[in-house]
Amino acid sequence: MKIELHQISVRELCASYQDLSIQEEGITGYGGRLNIRPKYQREFVYDEKKRNAVMDTVWQGFPLNVMYWVRVGNKEQGAKNKDSNESLLFRQSGLCSNSVSGQIEYELLDGQQRTISICSFIAGEYMMLFDGNLLGFNNMTEEQQNRILDYRLQVYICEGTDEEKLRWFQTINIAGEKLTDQEIRNAIYSGSWVTQAKRRFSKSGCVAYKIGSDFMSGSPIRQDYFETALRWIVDYKKNKEQGAKNKDSNESLLFQQSGLCSNSDSGQYTIEQYMAQHQHDTDADELWQYFQDVIHWTEKLFGRRYKKEMKGVQWGLLYNQYRDTPLTATAIGEEVARLMRDSDVQRKSGIFHYIFDHDIRHLGIRAFDDNTKREVYERQGGVCPICGKHFEIELMEADHVTPWVEGGRTVADNCQMLCRDCNRRKSSK
Repeated sequence: MKIELHQISVRELCASYQDLSIQEEGITGYGGRLNIRPKYQREFVYDEKKRNAVMDTVWQGFPLNVMYWVRVGNKEQGAKNKDSNESLLFRQSGLCSNSVSGQIEYELLDGQQRTISICSFIAGEYMMLFDGNLLGFNNMTEEQQNRILDYRLQVYICEGTDEEKLRWFQTINIAGEKLTDQEIRNAIYSGSWVTQAKRRFSKSGCVAYKIGSDFMSGSPIRQDYFETALRWIVDYKKNKEQGAKNKDSNESLLFQQSGLCSNSDSGQYTIEQYMAQHQHDTDADELWQYFQDVIHWTEKLFGRRYKKEMKGVQWGLLYNQYRDTPLTATAIGEEVARLMRDSDVQRKSGIFHYIFDHDIRHLGIRAFDDNTKREVYERQGGVCPICGKHFEIELMEADHVTPWVEGGRTVADNCQMLCRDCNRRKSSK
């Protein structure tokens, strides 16, 4: 792969800058020759503080981090071969419309947010303090404007195959706002399917956010909604293929939420496989319909009353396993309300899974504190009530006399100190 270092002025970078992202036709600059937001890049996520810090760096003449572009067109061919010069990623994203003039020669590989911070200021989209004065670009003197426009950026431009470019991108993506795993997947499996799916799952205020924000955690523009929906549907298809005979083994997925669909889980159906299979589909209707089914099922059974506790629960995994379980919203509502009032239930978000399998591990039942343990230990004289032997307190464990599931509370009157062996035997019954 060929890599060259170039110095490009802000004046050159911002020439013919256009932001047509609202119309989903992309962002271009550098005289229309630079595609600033390839489709695998996220929407702008710098906050005001970071954005202003970029412009302050330019104003002070301090060096910004190096940016990376890739050549996607053959410069010598020029306009004659315009269509062939446009990258596959750019064509698939639908950015090559008549409204974006200029011959695209480059895609911005790394440095999108710094670039947009600079270009949007030059375009008059925001104001900030310069040496104590609130100024927009159009309020500046010619000398001040030139001070910014003449600033030179360090840009590496590379040429190579798509595989080489993506590998390089993963290597240099080590600073600033890193790409998430899902954004990398979007780049690798870019195509019409990803474009359609992102419209529903990856935009600010997207339809997935509108119907699912009470139940979902994370941010659509960071691809959290998209990735979560993919994890859920992958598990759904995996369960469907395995059938009822493997239902018990699938239960462990709900205790390993962080390791879903991992590449290290060999032999498992993965997000990557699903995206590869659908890469060239013209729509993402299957994923969208599945997501709607999950949200509607969740709302029908649990409503939206406990928004804080419901946010981030793995609803898709619950739907995949329990969607055919005969339960009524009334019965569920009563049990959820009772558990929400129970001060011994420390992990309220686990209530929704507990409703289906009544495994108290989901609830994080409150443990006896050290003061209670000492009180009960002294009351027993350090003797285990089951085996009758004496033990130091460090070798004993607190146990509910009446189990929580039978109405026992986590209070001193319902506590007994057992030796470890007796407690293990009691717990295994």
